Amino acid sequence: MEERLPHARAGREKEFAQCVLPEVEMLLRVATTLTARADHAEDLVRDTLLQAYRTFDRYDGQRPRNWLLTLMHQARAGRRHERGSLPAVGRAAGPGPSPTLVSAHPVESLAVGGTFHEVVNAALAALPDTYRQVVRLVDVDGLSYAEAAGLLGLSEAIVSRRLRRARRRIRVRLAAAGLVPGRGER
Repeated sequence: MEERLPHARAGREKEFAQCVLPEVEMLLRVATTLTARADHAEDLVRDTLLQAYRTFDRYDGQRPRNWLLTLMHQARAGRRHERGSLPAVGRAAGPGPSPTLVSAHPVESLAVGGTFHEVVNAALAALPDTYRQVVRLVDVDGLSYAEAAGLLGLSEAIVSRRLRRARRRIRVRLAAAGLVPGRGER
């Protein structure tokens, strides 16, 4: 029996690595969106991965992204309870540049110009935190409405509504800058 334990443990660790490691980059992007500070994001991912490892025996093997996002939501709630609220997205939480939505890719810059990126980043920064957070989770981090809703503890309808309103505000700013057609100009 003792000889089988190391083998079983190695198999468990291999399964864990195959299931979880492909999602670590996504977890870090989402945690950065939620906390707006690299050190807090890393702590949140570490707590999520630790909880995933502890509870891996109870995991059914289905939809690892959803499982990990649920664990992240729980870890985030636990961290809030321990230290008070984590900093909101987009607020200056320490030294360093604020995260941007659009990075200037050379080909895109030639086609659109730097003004587009500046206007989009300014429009995103002008959004209320609740809207900005949903835009970053869905449009930047690539989460589905259901995944974002579960992570934030909201309904999909609220996520959809916030995203629609945020996109509308961003579009208004782009139209005002002459970068997209306004109403009736399509």
